[in-house]
Amino acid sequence: MPEKNKKINEEKEKDTSEYYKLNKDAVDRLVNANAANAPEVSDEEIRKYTGKKKFRIPAIVKILFTKFWFKGAACFFIFWGLGTYLNSVDLIFVFAFALGLITDLLENNFLRFFERDIHNLNDHIMFPRKGLPSLFFNVAYAFVVFTVVRQIYNIINIAAMSITKKTDELFLGVEPILFGLFYLLTDELFILIRNTSKKIVKDALDKQKKESK
Repeated sequence: MPEKNKKINEEKEKDTSEYYKLNKDAVDRLVNANAANAPEVSDEEIRKYTGKKKFRIPAIVKILFTKFWFKGAACFFIFWGLGTYLNSVDLIFVFAFALGLITDLLENNFLRFFERDIHNLNDHIMFPRKGLPSLFFNVAYAFVVFTVVRQIYNIINIAAMSITKKTDELFLGVEPILFGLFYLLTDELFILIRNTSKKIVKDALDKQKKESK
Protein backbone atom coordinates (compact mmCIF):
# COMPACT_ATOMS: atom_id res chain seq x y z
CA MET A 1 0.00 0.00 0.00
CA PRO A 2 2.66 2.57 0.91
CA GLU A 3 4.46 1.94 -2.39
CA LYS A 4 1.22 2.38 -4.35
CA ASN A 5 0.46 5.63 -2.52
CA LYS A 6 4.01 6.80 -3.16
CA LYS A 7 3.64 6.08 -6.89
CA ILE A 8 0.33 7.97 -7.02
CA ASN A 9 1.86 10.96 -5.23
CA GLU A 10 4.82 10.99 -7.64
CA GLU A 11 2.46 10.96 -10.64
CA LYS A 12 0.46 13.84 -9.15
CA GLU A 13 3.61 15.87 -8.52
CA LYS A 14 4.76 15.17 -12.08
CA ASP A 15 1.42 16.26 -13.55
CA THR A 16 1.43 19.40 -11.41
CA SER A 17 4.96 20.35 -12.43
CA GLU A 18 4.22 19.82 -16.11
CA TYR A 19 1.01 21.85 -15.84
CA TYR A 20 2.91 24.65 -14.09
CA LYS A 21 5.63 24.54 -16.73
CA LEU A 22 3.13 24.74 -19.60
CA ASN A 23 1.29 27.65 -18.02
CA LYS A 24 4.57 29.40 -17.18
CA ASP A 25 5.66 29.10 -20.85
CA ALA A 26 2.32 30.47 -22.03
CA VAL A 27 2.59 33.45 -19.67
CA ASP A 28 6.17 34.13 -20.78
CA ARG A 29 5.12 34.08 -24.45
CA LEU A 30 2.25 36.43 -23.71
CA VAL A 31 4.43 38.89 -21.78
CA ASN A 32 7.19 38.91 -24.39
CA ALA A 33 4.84 39.10 -27.39
CA ASN A 34 5.39 42.01 -29.75
CA ALA A 35 5.04 42.91 -33.43
CA ALA A 36 8.44 41.39 -34.23
CA ASN A 37 7.91 37.88 -32.87
CA ALA A 38 4.13 37.60 -33.35
CA PRO A 39 3.15 34.95 -35.92
CA GLU A 40 1.42 36.12 -39.07
CA VAL A 41 -2.29 35.33 -39.26
CA SER A 42 -4.24 35.55 -42.50
CA ASP A 43 -7.46 37.56 -42.83
CA GLU A 44 -9.37 34.36 -43.57
CA GLU A 45 -8.17 32.81 -40.30
CA ILE A 46 -9.21 35.93 -38.37
CA ARG A 47 -12.68 35.87 -39.96
CA LYS A 48 -13.14 32.25 -38.74
CA TYR A 49 -12.97 33.40 -35.13
CA THR A 50 -14.39 36.91 -35.39
CA GLY A 51 -17.33 36.22 -37.70
CA LYS A 52 -20.42 35.62 -35.61
CA LYS A 53 -22.94 35.43 -38.44
CA LYS A 54 -22.99 32.85 -41.19
CA PHE A 55 -24.82 35.22 -43.53
CA ARG A 56 -22.92 38.38 -44.42
CA ILE A 57 -24.49 41.25 -46.32
CA PRO A 58 -22.36 42.03 -49.39
CA ALA A 59 -20.47 45.31 -49.12
CA ILE A 60 -21.94 46.63 -52.37
CA VAL A 61 -25.44 46.26 -50.90
CA LYS A 62 -24.36 48.20 -47.80
CA ILE A 63 -22.89 50.95 -49.98
CA LEU A 64 -25.93 51.31 -52.22
CA PHE A 65 -28.35 51.25 -49.28
CA THR A 66 -26.29 53.86 -47.41
CA LYS A 67 -26.30 56.21 -50.39
CA PHE A 68 -30.04 55.68 -50.87
CA TRP A 69 -30.79 56.21 -47.17
CA PHE A 70 -28.84 59.46 -46.85
CA LYS A 71 -30.54 60.99 -49.89
CA GLY A 72 -33.97 59.84 -48.76
CA ALA A 73 -33.36 61.25 -45.27
CA ALA A 74 -32.22 64.55 -46.79
CA CYS A 75 -35.44 64.71 -48.79
CA PHE A 76 -37.51 64.03 -45.68
CA PHE A 77 -35.82 66.48 -43.31
CA ILE A 78 -34.78 69.26 -45.68
CA PHE A 79 -37.04 69.24 -48.75
CA TRP A 80 -40.19 68.39 -46.82
CA GLY A 81 -39.09 70.26 -43.69
CA LEU A 82 -38.36 73.56 -45.45
CA GLY A 83 -41.03 73.23 -48.14
CA THR A 84 -43.51 75.40 -46.26
CA TYR A 85 -40.96 78.12 -45.42
CA LEU A 86 -39.14 78.71 -48.73
CA ASN A 87 -40.29 79.43 -52.23
CA SER A 88 -39.56 76.86 -54.94
CA VAL A 89 -36.40 78.53 -56.28
CA ASP A 90 -34.81 79.02 -52.85
CA LEU A 91 -35.84 75.52 -51.80
CA ILE A 92 -34.18 73.94 -54.85
CA PHE A 93 -30.96 75.87 -54.24
CA VAL A 94 -30.82 75.12 -50.50
CA PHE A 95 -31.70 71.47 -51.00
CA ALA A 96 -29.08 70.89 -53.72
CA PHE A 97 -26.43 72.67 -51.62
CA ALA A 98 -27.35 70.54 -48.58
CA LEU A 99 -27.15 67.34 -50.66
CA GLY A 100 -23.55 68.18 -51.57
CA LEU A 101 -22.63 68.87 -47.94
CA ILE A 102 -24.29 65.67 -46.73
CA THR A 103 -22.49 63.63 -49.40
CA ASP A 104 -19.05 65.00 -48.55
CA LEU A 105 -19.23 65.34 -44.77
CA LEU A 106 -21.52 62.47 -43.76
CA GLU A 107 -22.18 59.92 -46.47
CA ASN A 108 -18.63 59.49 -47.81
CA ASN A 109 -17.15 59.28 -44.32
CA PHE A 110 -19.74 56.65 -43.38
CA LEU A 111 -18.98 54.67 -46.55
CA ARG A 112 -15.29 54.49 -45.62
CA PHE A 113 -16.25 52.02 -42.87
CA PHE A 114 -16.85 49.46 -45.66
CA GLU A 115 -13.46 50.04 -47.30
CA ARG A 116 -11.94 46.82 -45.94
CA ASP A 117 -14.89 44.77 -47.28
CA ILE A 118 -14.72 45.96 -50.87
CA HIS A 119 -11.87 45.95 -53.36
CA ASN A 120 -11.95 49.63 -54.26
CA LEU A 121 -14.39 51.95 -52.53
CA ASN A 122 -13.32 54.84 -54.76
CA ASP A 123 -15.20 53.17 -57.62
CA HIS A 124 -18.44 53.99 -55.81
CA ILE A 125 -17.71 57.59 -54.78
CA MET A 126 -17.51 60.36 -57.36
CA PHE A 127 -15.01 62.51 -55.40
CA PRO A 128 -13.39 60.28 -52.77
CA ARG A 129 -10.60 62.59 -51.62
CA LYS A 130 -11.01 64.53 -48.39
CA GLY A 131 -10.57 68.27 -48.13
CA LEU A 132 -11.99 71.59 -49.27
CA PRO A 133 -11.70 70.88 -53.03
CA SER A 134 -13.69 67.68 -52.58
CA LEU A 135 -16.39 69.58 -50.69
CA PHE A 136 -16.65 72.13 -53.50
CA PHE A 137 -16.82 69.40 -56.17
CA ASN A 138 -19.44 67.41 -54.27
CA VAL A 139 -21.66 70.48 -53.90
CA ALA A 140 -21.36 71.30 -57.61
CA TYR A 141 -21.96 67.64 -58.49
CA ALA A 142 -25.08 67.56 -56.29
CA PHE A 143 -26.57 70.40 -58.34
CA VAL A 144 -25.97 68.38 -61.53
CA VAL A 145 -27.47 65.16 -60.16
CA PHE A 146 -30.40 66.97 -58.61
CA THR A 147 -31.14 68.68 -61.94
CA VAL A 148 -31.24 65.28 -63.66
CA VAL A 149 -33.51 63.87 -60.94
CA ARG A 150 -35.87 66.81 -61.39
CA GLN A 151 -36.01 66.06 -65.11
CA ILE A 152 -36.89 62.43 -64.34
CA TYR A 153 -39.85 63.64 -62.28
CA ASN A 154 -40.87 66.04 -65.07
CA ILE A 155 -40.71 63.30 -67.73
CA ILE A 156 -42.82 60.94 -65.61
CA ASN A 157 -45.42 63.62 -64.90
CA ILE A 158 -45.60 64.79 -68.52
CA ALA A 159 -45.99 61.19 -69.71
CA ALA A 160 -48.73 60.57 -67.12
CA MET A 161 -50.56 63.74 -68.15
CA SER A 162 -50.44 62.81 -71.82
CA ILE A 163 -51.82 59.34 -71.05
CA THR A 164 -54.56 60.36 -68.60
CA LYS A 165 -55.32 63.69 -70.31
CA LYS A 166 -55.40 65.33 -66.89
CA THR A 167 -53.16 68.40 -67.08
CA ASP A 168 -54.30 69.92 -63.78
CA GLU A 169 -53.07 67.06 -61.57
CA LEU A 170 -49.52 66.18 -60.50
CA PHE A 171 -49.09 62.46 -60.97
CA LEU A 172 -45.82 62.02 -59.03
CA GLY A 173 -44.62 64.34 -56.29
CA VAL A 174 -41.25 64.38 -54.53
CA GLU A 175 -41.08 61.98 -51.58
CA PRO A 176 -38.11 60.36 -49.78
CA ILE A 177 -38.18 56.78 -51.11
CA LEU A 178 -38.46 57.48 -54.84
CA PHE A 179 -36.21 60.52 -54.57
CA GLY A 180 -33.51 58.46 -52.86
CA LEU A 181 -33.87 55.78 -55.54
CA PHE A 182 -33.76 58.23 -58.47
CA TYR A 183 -30.78 60.05 -56.98
CA LEU A 184 -28.94 56.76 -56.37
CA LEU A 185 -29.52 55.52 -59.92
CA THR A 186 -28.43 58.84 -61.44
CA ASP A 187 -25.33 58.99 -59.24
CA GLU A 188 -24.37 55.40 -60.07
CA LEU A 189 -24.85 56.10 -63.78
CA PHE A 190 -22.47 59.07 -63.67
CA ILE A 191 -19.95 57.04 -61.66
CA LEU A 192 -20.21 54.19 -64.18
CA ILE A 193 -19.52 56.64 -67.03
CA ARG A 194 -16.50 58.00 -65.13
CA ASN A 195 -15.10 54.54 -64.35
CA THR A 196 -15.63 53.35 -67.93
CA SER A 197 -13.94 56.46 -69.33
CA LYS A 198 -10.97 56.03 -67.00
CA LYS A 199 -10.63 52.38 -68.03
CA ILE A 200 -10.74 53.26 -71.74
CA VAL A 201 -8.05 55.92 -71.30
CA LYS A 202 -5.89 53.60 -69.17
CA ASP A 203 -6.17 50.76 -71.72
CA ALA A 204 -5.27 53.16 -74.54
CA LEU A 205 -2.21 54.44 -72.66
CA ASP A 206 -1.08 50.90 -71.80
CA LYS A 207 -1.47 49.86 -75.43
CA GLN A 208 0.51 52.89 -76.56
CA LYS A 209 3.32 52.07 -74.12
CA LYS A 210 3.50 48.47 -75.36
CA GLU A 211 3.65 49.60 -78.98
CA SER A 212 6.38 52.14 -78.24
CA LYS A 213 8.66 49.49 -76.68
